[in-house]
Amino acid sequence: MGRPLGKPGDADFQHLVLQEVFGLLDATEGPVLRDFSETIEDASAQPLSCQLPPKMNDEQHAALSEASGLKPAYERALAKTGRTNVGRLVDDASGIPGLLEGMLRIKDGTSWKDAGLPENNVLEASKDIMSYYEEVAAELAGHIPAARAAETWFFAETEAGQLLKDVRQKLQDDDVPFGFYVVPMTQ
Repeated sequence: MGRPLGKPGDADFQHLVLQEVFGLLDATEGPVLRDFSETIEDASAQPLSCQLPPKMNDEQHAALSEASGLKPAYERALAKTGRTNVGRLVDDASGIPGLLEGMLRIKDGTSWKDAGLPENNVLEASKDIMSYYEEVAAELAGHIPAARAAETWFFAETEAGQLLKDVRQKLQDDDVPFGFYVVPMTQ
C-alpha cells in the first residue's frame, strides 16, 4: 500500500514492524513467510479534501499559478517537519515552477530533450512536482492522508496533476518509452 513500515509519524507501529522483520532472522530454515500480526486496512479510497488557491494571474498557466499559491502551505509543512522529498532535480521548492514550465513545453509539442528540464529528466521532474503537492496536501488536510490519498487528490483535483497526465499522453503518443512512468500506475 506504499507504506511498508506503516503511517508516517507512527514510531510505535514502525518499531513493531521492524521487530517482527528482524525476528525473521532467527528462523533456522528459509524462505520465511509469515503474516504480520496486525491487519492494515487500505484507506486510499477515502477522498482527500484540500482547498486550492484561486487563480491569481490570468496571464499565467493555471498550473503555475496554482503551484505558486500553494507555496505558503509547502513552507509551513517544511517548517514543521524539517524535511522534504523535493530535491531530485531542483534544490528546493523555488524550482517547481521551472519544472512545470518544462512540462508545459512538452505538452505543447516541444521534445522532452529540448524542454529545459534539468538533465532532461522528465521522470525525476515529475517526482519533484508530485512530492511538492503531496507535502502540501498533508499540510492543507491537517493530517497525514491515507496511503495514496494525496496522490489521488493531486491527479484528480489539481492543474499540475492534469498537466502531468497530459505530458504522459503526449510522450506515449510520441512513442517515448518512459512516457508511461510520468504518472504512477495507480493513477
